[in-house]
This record gives sequence, structure tokens and C-alpha cells, in this order.
Amino acid sequence: MHKLRKAPLALKLGRCFITEKHLSAVNIIRRGLVCSENGRDSSKAEVYDVIISGGGMVGSAITCSLGMDPNLAGKKMLLLEAGHKKVMDRVPDTYSTRVSSISPGSATLLSGIGAWEHITRMRCKPYKRMQVWDACSDALITFDKEDLLGEMAYIVENDVIVAAITRQLDALPENVQVKYKSKVVKYTWPMPHHVSESIPWVKVTLADGETLQTKLLIGADGQNSMVRQKLGIPTVKWNYDQSAVVAVLHLSEPTENNVAWQRFLPTGPIAMLPLSDTQSSLVWSTSHRLAEELLELDEESFVDAINSAFWSNENQSDLIETAGALFRGALSVIMPSAGSPRQLPPSVAGIDPKSRVVFPLGIGHASEYVRHRVALIGDAAHRVHPLAGQGVNLGFGDVACLTQLLSQAAFNGKDLGAIQHLLEYETERQRHNLFMMTAIDLMKRLYSTNAAPVVLLRTFGLQATNMLPSLKEQIMTFASK
Repeated sequence: MHKLRKAPLALKLGRCFITEKHLSAVNIIRRGLVCSENGRDSSKAEVYDVIISGGGMVGSAITCSLGMDPNLAGKKMLLLEAGHKKVMDRVPDTYSTRVSSISPGSATLLSGIGAWEHITRMRCKPYKRMQVWDACSDALITFDKEDLLGEMAYIVENDVIVAAITRQLDALPENVQVKYKSKVVKYTWPMPHHVSESIPWVKVTLADGETLQTKLLIGADGQNSMVRQKLGIPTVKWNYDQSAVVAVLHLSEPTENNVAWQRFLPTGPIAMLPLSDTQSSLVWSTSHRLAEELLELDEESFVDAINSAFWSNENQSDLIETAGALFRGALSVIMPSAGSPRQLPPSVAGIDPKSRVVFPLGIGHASEYVRHRVALIGDAAHRVHPLAGQGVNLGFGDVACLTQLLSQAAFNGKDLGAIQHLLEYETERQRHNLFMMTAIDLMKRLYSTNAAPVVLLRTFGLQATNMLPSLKEQIMTFASK
């Protein structure tokens, strides 16, 4: 039996075991020990190679990705979606408040499944620069592509993404099916080794009484994942003391609007993301009390509050400003050509009627992404604070990784639901996701105070980072995967 090497993971959010070359048989069996029920009538149920539970952005994307993979050609797949089919014959006149910042890596994935072409024809807004600054000091950091020739990311409405992928789902061959308005009421799990009268596959029971079986179940059913809960997978999660207020903003005048703006206030970050030359999307993370107050304000007062949040210097002190100026001056002597100029954000003139919405913020991470014949992806496995705009990008990263491993397994003639290659997916994705989640959580906590020592620390850190182009490039490269 091969030995396992224990790898500590940040915040104890992930599984502790990573293999060197092979996986311990004991660990493989342990990961499949979930309750199994008598399955003598299971021969009546239709058997699929893969069933995907949840047809949101990530669930739809992996269905397309697997359905288009040449090594998986002919494999029988089914996407189960509890809601209606998302069709968009033409884009609405108004923008949705639910948008995502799509990284270049995610855009590559969407391009590979043919959805990106639909998205660009419908509606998306690229941005080439991001400016982040502190409300308690003059410290700032900017991220941009060299010479502003490339796009940092793209702001896309979630509905547009789902509609674009749905078009591609419709074009897939008959071996890939989609069932809309299909609610799952029960999962029955197989054993990883032969047990008398146990079922060989995962059994899925729908609300209409239909039963299905699958050699691999992919849980893409969101942060309240039924798949994860029924498996009994432990999840580390907590709610932040914050809510996010979102709205569609009208700018005071047309601009190129190719910059994403984020300012850290003592109560939480406020971000303005470009939608068009005249409109932007607001994501204001703040205390529950202030969030409710912002919802109750009339439009004029709400707009004033937004502009004040981006422009006011009321949280700055002379001590912090003096110390920051001295440190910045010292850095400019050492690295005279480094750094980047400060830009001023556009002012807001109005908002779309009834576009203000509030939702609570939190973090969550499943300690295990896989079990025997089951894998979790997207929000079913991890949930993050929106301040870095990485939520759906982490999910699309899961899609790319799991597709590659399942494709290789099929090419090698292996069982798609075998725990060996599923554990490879878990290890690779937990390493990436946990690092990103920990960084986002630490940033949220670091900027949730206006205590002078902490403000000084982050002021120096932000200014120093802004003067190091190579470090900023590494940050952008990691975030764009």
C-alpha cells in the first residue's frame, strides 16, 4: 500500500490527503462509504454515463464541454435543470443586476464550447484597467494590460451567459439530453465495492416519480447543493457581517468606460463595473444596516451616497496621509519609473428604476469535492466574497479541469466514475480555489477596519505592490486562469 502525504490546507477548508503517484485503497474505499439502499428494481431505470444536476452557468458549461469532447463522443449524458429553459431571442432593453466578471481563462473555455461568439453578439463589455484604492488613505493599485492593448476581463450578464450556452446545448448530438423543470427529490448512492443487493450506479429520483441511473453524477446545484448535503460532505462556511447592494447605474456623461473601479470603505468595498459607454453595474458590500438604509433611499439620495462613497475623503487622517506620502516618495526614488497614475472615477447621474437589490454575503467550502461516482463543481463546492469577482471563474476552472481528466479517463478506457481520477480533480482544484478563497477572505478582513496601525500597514503594502510591475503581472495571471 502506498503511503499518503498529508498536506495542510489554508483555513482547514479542504481534504488533507494528496497522493504521490497512486491512491491508497483504504482512502479510496473510505471516500465511497455512503449509505446504499436495496437496488433490485434498478434495472428498470435508464442508465447514463454522466448526469449533471443543476443547469446554471457552470452546470450548463460542463454539459457542453463534456458533450463536445471527442474522447467522450457517444457517451450518454443528461443535464437536469429545475427551472425553465433560458432563451434570449434578443437582449432586453435594460441591463440585469446580476453580472459576472469573466476572466480571459473563462472566456477561452466559453469560446471552446462555442458560447463566447453568442455572448459577444448579444452583449458584453470588456475592460482594460482596474483601479483599487483605499478610502482611509491615498494608497492605490492599478492593474492593466501592457499598453492597454488587451482586455483584463469582461462584464457579462449572467442571463446572457446561460442563454448563450443554452444555444450550444440545443446543437449537441442526441446522446446529450436536457430535462428542464425536473426537480430531484432523492439520490441513492452506490458502494465503491461489490456488496450484495447494492446498486452499481448513482440512482436519481425525480419529483414526477421517474428514476434514472448514472455512472457519474456531477453536482452543479449551487451553494445550497442537495448533492453535497445528501452525501454528508462537511462544509466550512460562515456568513459575513455584510450584504451586497447591486444596481444598474447611469453615468453623468458618455465615456469609453473601460475601467473597473473598486474602493475599500471601512464598511466594505464598493465597485463600479462597466456595462456600456453610459451605464455601469454597482456592487456595494456593506453592513446589513447600511444596506437596508440604501434600499430605502430615494433615487437622488442613493446616487449622492454612491458618488460620496467614491469621492469623499472623510475617512482619511493627516497622520496616514503624511506617512503614505513619505513612503510613496521613498519608493519613487528607488523605482522612479514604476507605479501608475491615479484616475478619477466617473460620476453617477441616476439608476435604473427598481434595479436595487440586496443579498447576504458569506464564504463556504466543501472539505471534499468528490465521492465514489460523484463530483462537485462551482458554488456546490465553494462560495466566495464578490470583492475580487472570482466566483464564476472558479466554477469555470472546475469545468476545464474535470473535463480534461474525464476526457483522459475515457481515452484510457477507464470508468468515468472511478474515484482515482476524481481525486486528481479534487486535489488540483482545491489547491487553486483555496489559495484564491484565502486571499479574498484575508483582503476582506484587512480592509474592514479603520484602525490606524492596520491602515498604515495596508497603505504601505498597496503602494509597494503598485510599484512592482512583475508582482502585479503575477497577480493578474493567477486571477485570469
